[in-house]
Amino acid sequence: MTDAGNEATPWGADDLTVRFGARTALAGVCVSLPPGAVTAVVGGDGAGKSTLLRALVGVVAPDAGQVRRPPREQLGYLAGGAGVYPDLTVDENLDFVATAYRQHGSRYERRRAELLDRTKLAGARDRLGGRLSGGMRQKLAVAMALLHEPVLVVLDEPTTGVDPVSRTELARLVAHAAAGGAAVVLTTTYLDEAERAASVLVLESGRPLVSGRPRDVVVSMPGAVWAVPGRPRGQLSWRRGEWWHLWTRDGVRPAGPGLDGARPADVDLEDAVVVAALAAASPLAVATPAARGQGATEDGDDNPRTAMTQPGPRPALPAEAPLPASARGVVRRFGAFTAVGGVDIAVRPGEVVGLLGANGAGKTTLIRILLGLLPATAGLVELFGAPPSRATRHRIGYVPQGLGLYEDLTVRENLEFSARAFGVGSIDGCFADPDVAAAAGEVVAALPLGLRRRTAFAAALAHSPDLLVLDEPTSGVDPLGRARLWDTIRDAAESGAGVLVSTHYMEEAENCDRLVVMAAGAVVASGGLHDIVAGRVAVEVRSGAWEPAFVAIEDAGLAVSLHGERVRVVGSGTEHVAAVLRDAGVSAQVSPVPVTFEEAFVLLATGGGAA
Repeated sequence: MTDAGNEATPWGADDLTVRFGARTALAGVCVSLPPGAVTAVVGGDGAGKSTLLRALVGVVAPDAGQVRRPPREQLGYLAGGAGVYPDLTVDENLDFVATAYRQHGSRYERRRAELLDRTKLAGARDRLGGRLSGGMRQKLAVAMALLHEPVLVVLDEPTTGVDPVSRTELARLVAHAAAGGAAVVLTTTYLDEAERAASVLVLESGRPLVSGRPRDVVVSMPGAVWAVPGRPRGQLSWRRGEWWHLWTRDGVRPAGPGLDGARPADVDLEDAVVVAALAAASPLAVATPAARGQGATEDGDDNPRTAMTQPGPRPALPAEAPLPASARGVVRRFGAFTAVGGVDIAVRPGEVVGLLGANGAGKTTLIRILLGLLPATAGLVELFGAPPSRATRHRIGYVPQGLGLYEDLTVRENLEFSARAFGVGSIDGCFADPDVAAAAGEVVAALPLGLRRRTAFAAALAHSPDLLVLDEPTSGVDPLGRARLWDTIRDAAESGAGVLVSTHYMEEAENCDRLVVMAAGAVVASGGLHDIVAGRVAVEVRSGAWEPAFVAIEDAGLAVSLHGERVRVVGSGTEHVAAVLRDAGVSAQVSPVPVTFEEAFVLLATGGGAA
């Protein structure tokens, strides 16, 4: 069932099926991994991504199908959550891998120096792996997988939980390997990351949902997506920024109350994947979320993909009501280290504020200060017009990074505990999400990540809080699941609650009313998405082959990234980029283009954000 293949045939798998007892982890999965290209495998927790990669490298034996891979010594593999030995230094980790692959002498020394330079770890060579930051640790893990210059690079979620700046650096490292001729396959939950790959495979419950070049996936999407100004009723829809996107299977423009302003939406990969998930869930009849607070299909059945926990009704606040959360001149020091330095922030009723920043920027420290869990060294912090206290915290719903659930209790027991803590008499409202209701008797530890997150949302919303604080609330959740969680977040805001959300998903920024970007403990930008992006440009490079242009720009020390087969540069002007390419003898077209929000964020977070 497996075959090493040959140089004329891309690595990959055909009709791959993997079972673990009675559970089918993969069914009929095909993927082609050509040399010199990056392939992204996308899906939420439990979709089968890791199983596919383990089958590709031979860790898991398939029950059916064929795997094409090179000899083991030409494979580079990074398993999810592994890769770095915490009790070895950076140098010792690299030396260990070098010994395993028989790398030695001057060639190894040159290769190690190159990777340490590209990962910016040269100054941390003597630091233990367990003492590295998350981003540094992942860069070291990828460097270890690339050390012996494999022809097939297999990376299992190398960027999950890593901040956008480190993700950008990791993407550059991966693209460099592809530019050298390696076939690269990586798993990810970030659709903006997948959109930059040469091809994408989306898995759901172990089965292929869509595959192909990202743009082809968008173009081949069934039906049509329409942008409407208000929340549609009786239609398949999800929120994108200030608008709702509505899918019609037959492609016909929707008609009915509130749909007069419908226009064709500017569809991206996220929309296409959501549509694919909706189509797969309802292949014959269109399942439709009814009016807010209900989750019925057209034939009256509950639809587990659209019904989410809804906050209860909330009385209108008087115009002079104090802000749910505010901080003025807040400082927090840990010894000589300043984690937060002079930050001002406010969350208004009915507003969703996105708090963004690289790891170590001070986001979580600021959140803990606002919640009263950590005292400020200086400055003024208020919840609902008063210092944080037990009384003001009673009006807060909080979902921490760790979710705050007791894993040895059932879903019902967790919700009952939370409800009693806030004096809620009944938890019936917590089961508006039918998937949460169906799992009421299940121990939380046995649930997939997406369902655990929805349970945490249900617990946080049980007492209809006036302030909702969410720290990385959608990490690891599939695109449709994230869309539904954001429906819930916006519902809370529209009911009058203030919402503060920290996220590493750059595409989620459009769902926020206002953004606050932090770097090195300070606020470096604030305002709407368009305010932060406005006036900043990137440089797009088009050439017959992207590899020479990418290598030349990277060797010049510029901030380069790969988008399919196009190269982009931020922080440098067109004339500078053109001069670099001329000096390297690379023929290419160079033109200015608007930056993406992620590019603008990286510029701000790294100190290059001047417009």
